[in-house]
Amino acid sequence: MTDSKQYSTFFLNGLFLGVEVLKVQEVIRYQEMTRVPLAPTMIQGLINLRGQIVTAIDLRRRLELPPRPEGQLPMNVVVRSEDGAVSLLVDEIGDVVEIQDEAYERPPETLKGVARELVTGVYKLKDRLLLILDTERTVSLPAGYNKSQLNRN
Repeated sequence: MTDSKQYSTFFLNGLFLGVEVLKVQEVIRYQEMTRVPLAPTMIQGLINLRGQIVTAIDLRRRLELPPRPEGQLPMNVVVRSEDGAVSLLVDEIGDVVEIQDEAYERPPETLKGVARELVTGVYKLKDRLLLILDTERTVSLPAGYNKSQLNRN
């Protein structure tokens, strides 16, 4: 019997991405955000999630993709990280999928830029590729910033 893993999936600029289901706290619709002055551009703002203040990262900006079309509201994939809950803003939520380990491949050498650092692997599915994100690397701030800067504002 081969091993398998479960991933929570979502769409972003036509890409099919996933994170380990065990890292996902919850998936929610768009929430109003409070902007954070002087924050890195990938930080869309802060959301109040039942009394917990959660940083919202625009995954399009984090992956250096084109901006979300005007009028299209993002969805929140709230993941658990070493620093607490963080929301990843995505275009559309997918399903939880269970995939056999044998379908896994390392990221292709042609993957460049930030995606090269954040995508840990690829699963070949029947009709598409599923790119797996490293949640800790994805939610970490760029060099020169730290969480205390966000909390001071």
